[in-house]
Amino acid sequence: MTIMTGQTLSAWQQQIQQHIDNIPAFLIAHLAALPEEDNAWIARATPVEIHRQFAELLPRYQQDPAALPLFGIPFAVKDNIDVAGFPTTAACPDFSFNAQTDATIVARLKAAGAIVIGKTNLDQFATGLVGTRSPYGAVVNTFNSDYVSGGSSSGSASVVARGLVPFSLGTDTAGSGRVPAGFNNIVGLKPTKGWFSAHGVVPACRLNDTVSVFALTVEDAWLVATLCGGYDAADAYSRHNPATAPAALPAEPLFAVPDRCEFFGDDTAQAAWEKALNALRACGVRLQPIDFTPFRQLAEQLYQGPWVAERTAAVGGMLSHPEKMDPTVWQIVSGGEKFSAVDAYNAEYLRAEHARRIQTALAGVDALVVPTSPTIHTLDEMREEPIRYNSQFGTYTNFTNLADLSALALPAPFRADGLPAGITLLAPAWHDRALATFGLGWQQQQAQPPGAPGFPLPEEPAALPVSFEHVRVAVVGAHLRGMPLNHQLITRQAVFVEATTTAPVYRLYALANTQPAKPGLARASEGRAIQVELWDIPLARFGEFVAEIPPPLGIGSLELADGRRVKGFICEGFALADAQDITDFGGWRNWLARKENSHV
Repeated sequence: MTIMTGQTLSAWQQQIQQHIDNIPAFLIAHLAALPEEDNAWIARATPVEIHRQFAELLPRYQQDPAALPLFGIPFAVKDNIDVAGFPTTAACPDFSFNAQTDATIVARLKAAGAIVIGKTNLDQFATGLVGTRSPYGAVVNTFNSDYVSGGSSSGSASVVARGLVPFSLGTDTAGSGRVPAGFNNIVGLKPTKGWFSAHGVVPACRLNDTVSVFALTVEDAWLVATLCGGYDAADAYSRHNPATAPAALPAEPLFAVPDRCEFFGDDTAQAAWEKALNALRACGVRLQPIDFTPFRQLAEQLYQGPWVAERTAAVGGMLSHPEKMDPTVWQIVSGGEKFSAVDAYNAEYLRAEHARRIQTALAGVDALVVPTSPTIHTLDEMREEPIRYNSQFGTYTNFTNLADLSALALPAPFRADGLPAGITLLAPAWHDRALATFGLGWQQQQAQPPGAPGFPLPEEPAALPVSFEHVRVAVVGAHLRGMPLNHQLITRQAVFVEATTTAPVYRLYALANTQPAKPGLARASEGRAIQVELWDIPLARFGEFVAEIPPPLGIGSLELADGRRVKGFICEGFALADAQDITDFGGWRNWLARKENSHV
């Protein structure tokens, strides 16, 4: 049986469908073919564990295949996240315990049909952005083994970059789900805090932790995120999505960029950043420099102030055994003992002030784009300056969770020395989908093979699944782009999707005595296709929008030419008696143009 490597979810799904009766044997053979000395793994599933997971899935799949969209798909889990039947070590053997139950996020992926094939290496207690602080060995960069992989989710990024699994779980407190993605030419989705449950995750900084997803493509990362995300009452910091954010970024978005980028003397990294900016401009992005001072000041707080005491609390009694911990990790975490409760409160006040300044700075743009990391270092260099160089890696990541931002790390034009150099998009909380829609287009336009040495992108056009936090609305008249009431959509974060037509079963009327002029749409036994625009409006803003619609208009369900049904404007029948039938014009714009031309 062919061993799969470097394939996206769709390719894995096709392969699984061809071997429904042999999935356990297929995955066991896949694992057996992997090198034993690969230290990206801390533990791998045994044949018994593979069969056990599959046996739990098979009856459900036979009953309803559509309920298991990830059926048989293998994935890897960072070893600070519990998987039932596996030890959880957090890369500290003396801390290790056997997990009795799955972390919520793992349970949800298993419920979708996925199968855990191993636990991955990390910087001990998720303290580091380097991938070298582990007794199981330093995970090397997938492009050049002299360089670091990035951390702390080093193993999870490595196994995806090399195509050993189509996706993996990491965690991200200071950038651990983004820096390894940037260093290994893959996608790293760092969700809004509270979207992914942290129940069953060994905390690093509980107030600022989130599980993250690695994948070769944005499409795959987003699908996994939708399957594993969601409110969890078992996690005290879990949050409901307020459904107020836009579904996508504008066609020509405005991105903030730091007014002064620091690369710590790495001219090669700076040149790659300039290439990325030029590529963004070529995609229609407008760039606006902003004062990066509050971002930089907040980033410094994570390790240089009382926030490090969160790590001290998480490690607990292990601190009294420095001989059992990585020396650099112990040095960092033990530093939290010198801070008082007063220091912690003052640090929170300062965080809130910086975060408010950051939110204000981002209010006038669609997103912020930064280099994922300002530089990269070799393993030898990291041994010489383990803390200083690690701090450099966090320049554009450390502030993110402290400021409650969503983030998406993307592959970008390579450095001249052949190493990856990713970019990261950041936006306010719950803008995850909007970032993903841009990232989807970015990957398609760049056509840069992800992973190492680089795997082909799927030929099929990528798309995100339907959003349950947005309502798709068909507008037919005064709410069209450029029309007098379009602002009622724009001010509610609605995003234009496409221009299309209804099914040929409607008639269009110019209503009498309306200001501004409005049409009325009504279903009829004899009709024709009418031009409409589709807009996605945040679910929480939909009621406000409907409340502004005056009679005789209202919102109902419209049938489109391709059979889809969406919410849309309809008109009460009584208002059509004195209205002018303009159906033959095919749309409101055509009617207005006809009226304007008649006055020429």
